[in-house]
Amino acid sequence: MRAAPSRPGARVLGVGAYRPSRVVSNAEVAGAIDSSDDWIRRRSGIVTRRFAAPDETVVEMAATASLKALAQAGVAPETVDAVLLASMSVLEQSPPAAPRLAHRIGAAGAGAVDVGAACAGFVHALATADSLIRSGTARHVVVAGAERMSDIVDPADRGTAFLFGDGAGAVVVGPADEPGIGPVVWGSQGDRHPAIAHSAPWPVRGAPAAGSVPTLRMDGPAVFRWAVATVPRAARAALAAAGVTVDDLAAFVPHQANLRIIDAAAAHLSLPDHVAVARDVVDTANTSAASVPLAMEALIARGAVPRRGLALLVGFGAGLSHAAQVVRLP
Repeated sequence: MRAAPSRPGARVLGVGAYRPSRVVSNAEVAGAIDSSDDWIRRRSGIVTRRFAAPDETVVEMAATASLKALAQAGVAPETVDAVLLASMSVLEQSPPAAPRLAHRIGAAGAGAVDVGAACAGFVHALATADSLIRSGTARHVVVAGAERMSDIVDPADRGTAFLFGDGAGAVVVGPADEPGIGPVVWGSQGDRHPAIAHSAPWPVRGAPAAGSVPTLRMDGPAVFRWAVATVPRAARAALAAAGVTVDDLAAFVPHQANLRIIDAAAAHLSLPDHVAVARDVVDTANTSAASVPLAMEALIARGAVPRRGLALLVGFGAGLSHAAQVVRLP
């Protein structure tokens, strides 16, 4: 059997983002959960989030972000070999959304796969893209994270209603003469899956109606304790796997779950002052699989990081699962 010719490395060539136009304040969500703007800010650091309109679907938002990333990378859509879409808010079990995304961006015939690792999904998908390119299976891969969390969160649930928002981010990954994406460090703790889960399974066909549609629920204190222990540990392992230290970094881009988690992780890592810490959660809230690419794009767009600087990415969430890696920015 003949193997595909391998390549020495892969790197991120372009980054794109899409944020819905509707900005939702804390005051707008606070009433239904008997809360306040001050309580939400103290609890999460969130000030606003975006909610998608009916025509801002997961696929459409991912397509806009992906086309921006392709334009920045200078890669023609028809040359894309694979499309990976990370999301936990696509409401259809079938068909998968990635083939529709590939069609929408003009990547006709590309392999297209949905990645279901919730808030860690984008980093899992990026690691997969790296492997596809280095193995010679693909030359260009679009990796997108897109969410309509407003579809799966109960606006009256005090534990989740204020935390989540909608949006999409994407990158284009291509071949490089030297590695631009470090080894992934990932893991899971399936025994702790109830910590972030839907309130009930989807009803089986023919079963009596169970009442309300299942929505996302979270044990906030348990997730917080797990995250502040797991994120620094995974981050240090990813740095070691890449052969770099915090002094080599330009940016730290963790999943934007909660500002308290982000700040705790940054403190645990003893990041130097020159390392930009992504805090997109303040304006965008928790966008699950979209949060890492959205936060990465925000840092680049405002000139907070140098070209081709190193960024430490960490995704973590439902599963429970996590993934971390060091990447070189475009």
